[in-house]
Amino acid sequence: MQTTQSLREQLAETERAGRAKRDPARQVVFDRAQKELAESGLRAGALQVGAQAPDFALPNHRGEVVELRRLLARGPVVLSFYRGAWCPYCNLELRALQGVLGDIRGAGAELVAVSPQKPDGSLSAHEKNGLSFDVLSDHDNQLARQFRIVFRLPDELAKIYLANGLDLGERNGTGKFELPIPATYVIDRSGTIRHAHLDIDYTKRLEPSEILGILRKL
Repeated sequence: MQTTQSLREQLAETERAGRAKRDPARQVVFDRAQKELAESGLRAGALQVGAQAPDFALPNHRGEVVELRRLLARGPVVLSFYRGAWCPYCNLELRALQGVLGDIRGAGAELVAVSPQKPDGSLSAHEKNGLSFDVLSDHDNQLARQFRIVFRLPDELAKIYLANGLDLGERNGTGKFELPIPATYVIDRSGTIRHAHLDIDYTKRLEPSEILGILRKL
């Protein structure tokens, strides 16, 4: 059944439900990690509007290599960095993007999503969310590092993830507890970043309708 809620409303509802179920002591750890990340300066140091987007050649969920330069030869690109198929907020975002995929392509643009998970994780995200756009695997966050959006989870938060059965080091195939902050970039045909949405709060994402508005102005 198709929801009439905005992505923003769905994310807020998911966060309220998560907080209601989460152990208060663990919530303190989550909130402290979020505050420290906000104070780290990572967001300010990330690639911003006007910068040239780094080129990439990354495998998709089928193992095929997708290159930015080839995408840009056809039109603008919407590049969405997400954390992984295990993240409920990311899955909501991916499904919302799927919902406007026809409009994105109608505007002459292409959409790709990128996460550090291994290709089988990308396939899981693709199948779980019924996607018809490419989901790419960025091993060791190599592309995300070029966008300067990678951070390491604090040890106390990593322990909570492990206790919940979420071993990021294994899922991403690196042994590291590192993630990109969720980010959406709109890149024009010259490779220039025309819009950058970066939020340290992983429960916040760019509304698909806003993406469409940006594309229509290119």
